Parts: sequence; structure tokens; C-alpha cells
Amino acid sequence: MGYKVHSLLTTHAFVQITVTCYDNGMATTSRRGPGRPPTGRALTAAERMRRYRVRQRAAGLRVSTRWQPATAAPLTPGLLKHRIIEARSLAMHCLIAQKIAADPTLLDITRRNLEGWTARYGDSPPRALEEWRAILRRPWPEIAALITDTGESATRLRQSSPFAGALTAAERKRVYEAFRT
Repeated sequence: MGYKVHSLLTTHAFVQITVTCYDNGMATTSRRGPGRPPTGRALTAAERMRRYRVRQRAAGLRVSTRWQPATAAPLTPGLLKHRIIEARSLAMHCLIAQKIAADPTLLDITRRNLEGWTARYGDSPPRALEEWRAILRRPWPEIAALITDTGESATRLRQSSPFAGALTAAERKRVYEAFRT
């Protein structure tokens, strides 16, 4: 198909030499990839899945529809308490975001807090305060999205939040009571 065979037969010593030369030009005519040749009887994905499930049932396996968590270390009391504290911090920041959206002048309290904290450290404030300074220069919707985010970075930043004073004592008490441990 893709090769030519040349044979040479000598009469004196009865030696036969066969030379096979592959014709690379012929190989480019077929564009089909590896695997079985097409038969025209391919199954749809749904039919393949049905047959797979029939084979699984015949092997004695059944479909499991319940969720099983991965084997992980159990929550220790310390880790559980830490997660509750993080959830409480997130709840407080959600409430702060609602209050500042209603009254944007409350953001000035936060900026004053940050200025006071930065002044305490002089020329070398902690990195978190520098991050908060950059964040508080953004528009309010971006700040609100960040302080209510559940990601690791936002969780870390909430641990040094400059939003103290945005909530009243009664609002803080209500949140703390909701997350009592």
C-alpha cells in the first residue's frame, strides 16, 4: 500500500534479494489518526454510558448517590474555634459593608484608624497596614467586595481590619452572640 518491493533473482547462486522502499508521499493521503478504523456503527455517548452502567451492575457494583467527605483529620476544638472566629469576622465585615454602603462617611473612620496605626510604627509599618492603605484608595464597591470575600487573602486581611468603630457596641454584641462558642 505505502511501499514498493523490488526483487532480484540471480540464476547462478540462487540468491534472492528483496528491497523494500517506503514511499513517504503515499502516507500523506491517509489523514486518519491511530485507533480502530471507522465502521460507521459508532455509539452515542449516552449509549456508551448505558452499556457501561449495565456492565457495572452485572459486576455487582451499584451507583452511590450519597456524598462522602474525603478522609481528613477531624476538626480539633482549637481549629473549630478558629473557624468560628473567622466566620464571625466575615459576618461583622458584611454588616460593616452594608452600613458603609448606606452611609459612605463611615469610611472616614476607617481611614483615620489606619492613619493612627501607621503613625505608631513610623517608617516601617507592618505589611498588612500598607495593603490596607492601597485597598482603601480603591472605589467603595471594590473595597466592599474584598472585605466580604471568603478567600484566604481576604480572611488574612480581616485579622488586621481597620474598620473598628464602624459598628456600634450593640451591633458588635449581636454578632458576637450569634457566634457564641
